[in-house]
Amino acid sequence: MNDDSGLFFDLPSVRRKKVTASFDGGRLSSNGGVLLLREVERRLDLAGRLGACMTDRRDPSRISHDLAEMLRTRMFLIAAGYEDGDDCDAMREDPAFKLAVGRLPESDAPLCSQPTMSRLENAPRLSELVRLSAALIDLFCASYAKAPATITLDIDDTFDEVHGHQQLSFFNAHYDGYGFQPIHIYEGTSGKPVAVILRPAKVPGGREVRRIIRYVVTRIRKHWPRTQIVMRGDSHYARPEAMEWCEDNGVSYIFGLAGNPALHELRRAECDELSRRWDQGAEDKLRRISAFDYAAKSWTRTRRVVARMEVTADGLDIRYIVTSLKGRPRHLYEDVYCARGQAENWIKLHKSQLASDRTSCSSPGANQFRLILHTGAYWLMHRLRAGIAKSHALANAEFTTLRLALIKVAARIREGAGRIRVMFASACPHKTLIAKLATKLCPQGP
Repeated sequence: MNDDSGLFFDLPSVRRKKVTASFDGGRLSSNGGVLLLREVERRLDLAGRLGACMTDRRDPSRISHDLAEMLRTRMFLIAAGYEDGDDCDAMREDPAFKLAVGRLPESDAPLCSQPTMSRLENAPRLSELVRLSAALIDLFCASYAKAPATITLDIDDTFDEVHGHQQLSFFNAHYDGYGFQPIHIYEGTSGKPVAVILRPAKVPGGREVRRIIRYVVTRIRKHWPRTQIVMRGDSHYARPEAMEWCEDNGVSYIFGLAGNPALHELRRAECDELSRRWDQGAEDKLRRISAFDYAAKSWTRTRRVVARMEVTADGLDIRYIVTSLKGRPRHLYEDVYCARGQAENWIKLHKSQLASDRTSCSSPGANQFRLILHTGAYWLMHRLRAGIAKSHALANAEFTTLRLALIKVAARIREGAGRIRVMFASACPHKTLIAKLATKLCPQGP
């Protein structure tokens, strides 16, 4: 590592004793917990799955860092909070990261630099990006011990603002800026990521929604041909093309439906009655949920629509959903559809806490590859959290909390002739949990 022993400074004295600080503590890392992510990655074979989808076109005689190592490095750095490519230069000598990707902390060469990582991010071709996205869907299916009877896939989008001249960026009047609007798909109960797809910052059209749903469902059914799949999303995804494809291919759906004068007229009598009851009563809120058959002009068939009508001091509010599911209207709206709000929290973990909105490459292919790498980091953090006992306070913690508690842990790393010693801080507040996780993730040792 760089010799910074000359960078010393004084601090205020404590109980009349002088305090002096310097950077000569030796092989220390503030990211000791990244070794836990190493075991998670080994179990998932994440770098192996992604690396198998890419062709290394470099001269073999000049390669110092293979694809799997670079993929591990980038995903570990993202999970640990080093989401910028420039962080590769700052952390390439860190002993914990070197050990995590399979290099000896002292005697082996440093990890790859920022220019090398930048070339990797710009290397995948379109066909490879398609295979990489398919590999993430395969990983999702492989995360189950057996095929589930039913899964719910939450589909949603988010705005990623750009600050340069990135290709595929688009002006969005709602957000008053240029950016992307990638589509995220998660499993509705576990929060496992299924797919993240880069696209311009505009509302998706019917053909685009159909194409994405068809791709994801077809890939999942290669693994689980008998699993019932339910698509769930807001009104952006209640497109005739998407609903027709779902109906023709045995996929259930429940989508939000934008209101219009025809829908409001069908519910006018119920709304008037609800408003009169509220005027006459003492309740702060009155709600009614009912179902009816409806066929918009752009639809080729009649579908079931559920209306939620609510009156408060702010006035009348009506929301609609369209669904192919059977069941009581209240259950479909309150228990099934409203549960999709959890997907926004998973997008927050992906976008804000793993900084997947750093889509700053000029090429859309490179930005899509970045989303794939950030999804890999999401898998690492998600599986790390899944290994924590449900009774523990961190069992449902957000990724930033997990990072501070389990990854940003001081450790001294010493490489000897026959073994490597990792010595965590004696005052580590989560030492018991870290030891349990290490034992659980690697029960038979290295």
